[in-house]
Amino acid sequence: MTVYRIQPLQLDRVRTYPLGTRPSKVSVADFAQPCGPNVSVSRWMKSLPRILAGGSFRAVIEALERARKKGKPIIWGLGGHVIKVGLGPVLIDLMRRGYITAFAMNGAALIHDFEIALAGATSEDVPAALDKGQFGMAEETGRYIHEATRAGDKLELGLGEAVSQYLARSREARFRKYSVLASAYRLRIPVTVHEAIGADIIHQHPAMDARSLGAATYRDFLLLATLVGEMDGGGVYLNVGSAVILPEVFLKCFSLVANLGRAPRGITTVNLDFIQHYRPQQNVLIRPTASGRASRPSERSHGYALTGHHELMIPLLAAALGGAQRKARVRKAKA
Repeated sequence: MTVYRIQPLQLDRVRTYPLGTRPSKVSVADFAQPCGPNVSVSRWMKSLPRILAGGSFRAVIEALERARKKGKPIIWGLGGHVIKVGLGPVLIDLMRRGYITAFAMNGAALIHDFEIALAGATSEDVPAALDKGQFGMAEETGRYIHEATRAGDKLELGLGEAVSQYLARSREARFRKYSVLASAYRLRIPVTVHEAIGADIIHQHPAMDARSLGAATYRDFLLLATLVGEMDGGGVYLNVGSAVILPEVFLKCFSLVANLGRAPRGITTVNLDFIQHYRPQQNVLIRPTASGRASRPSERSHGYALTGHHELMIPLLAAALGGAQRKARVRKAKA
């Protein structure tokens, strides 16, 4: 016999209810559907489960399609890894198709794209170069970027436009067809670059001009703030591969716009990375969309996290976009 003064809870008075009356978050109507080999991307999209990431992926595609149709900003925030894994041609194609209307880059993205335009190659072996004092010491990378920045600063250009203009016009940029910056300049698509002094290899170059670099990157901050303000009513911001710098910059732009008028509502934010970090979750997905919890559906904002390798997810996203346009072209051709 137990020595405890309490007894186990008795279940004879517990109330239950019929399973069929309970609201459930998962239904067979939301399940994935098998699709065999050699299917179209649109057919593959339809096969996805409407659950968790499957639902988020669909929602992101729909938000991008809506923004493009409404002429709202579609801003891609890029970290350096996105460029150096070879996604330039995919991003250039998305620009031409209207699914990118502006870029925000950190310094690493600028540098990798610049080196690709000049040499057709980028991404050095850091451990091999570090002990020799050679890491980040490539002459052309630092010198040409700073020359472009100084020249642009005299014209009161932002850092992104100054370097993009240089690559679009310079004979040194023999591989410019692979460059996101050069292509953006030709297409008149704004590029803003957000430097953290001391974080990038160009800051240790003898040609470094802190005054012109600081002024140029600050102009880009203000330009991005204008773009964020224009997101109101259906714009999309994608943070792709930046764990700290761009989420912080985006949040400050959002705050600045809210201070001068109204916080953008009815927006969609996306964090696409192979690890979901704290700052993108808070500063991109949660805080900016909280203000959009309005009564009217058109003013409700949403944030979505997509987790995966950039070299897989971005081509997949690009292939899934434009399904309606492709179907229309097929119907027109058949007619």
